[in-house]
Amino acid sequence: MQPRELLGTARVPGGDDLRLFAKGGDFIIALDRNELMSSRMSGSEEALATMTLDRLGHARAPHLLIGGYGMGFTLRAALARLPASGRATVVELVPEIVDWARGPMATMTGDCLDDPRTTLVFADVADAIAAARGVDAILLDVDNGPDGLVRAANDRLYSPAGLDAARAALAPGGVLAVWSSAPSKPFAKRLDEAGFAVDEVIARATRKGGARHVIWFATKS
Repeated sequence: MQPRELLGTARVPGGDDLRLFAKGGDFIIALDRNELMSSRMSGSEEALATMTLDRLGHARAPHLLIGGYGMGFTLRAALARLPASGRATVVELVPEIVDWARGPMATMTGDCLDDPRTTLVFADVADAIAAARGVDAILLDVDNGPDGLVRAANDRLYSPAGLDAARAALAPGGVLAVWSSAPSKPFAKRLDEAGFAVDEVIARATRKGGARHVIWFATKS
């Protein structure tokens, strides 16, 4: 078995260190013993973008607020579908994530961070949501789902107050899309109680199958 090579570490504010590994031609970002993301598994992260844009219909200039860059799967899938007039604001808390994207993972990253439709903001996405108004969609993949793993402060995104803030940030008909590694009936209930029309979708980790992840698409009426 080929060993993993440690390429870098990054401190998460209010959380533990993230570590970037290379194994063969693949990259892995891990938290302690938990593999948060891998370059081998992009299916559900891409679906987060494509299925959101499907729900926005034929909006002429959609503005997406993407919480968490990760390995860029969601951003690249969004840019492949966004018109020239569309915008993608990516909010990333950990600057090293972007350093890794431009460094060891540059071939995979391509030009998505330099695309004229992309705006990169280093901030807590909860603060970015609180300040936003009139965005067409908020795409959240900042943790393992509504039960925070990377940092406890992420829980506020999925609280009733956090959902109210997301709803206020969205334009009428806008979509809050939330990625999760597993189902959560309490979170689905909170979305409904926050006044969203909720669609829960199973998305596979790879294009050929793999783990079953969950995406909630919550539409503001």
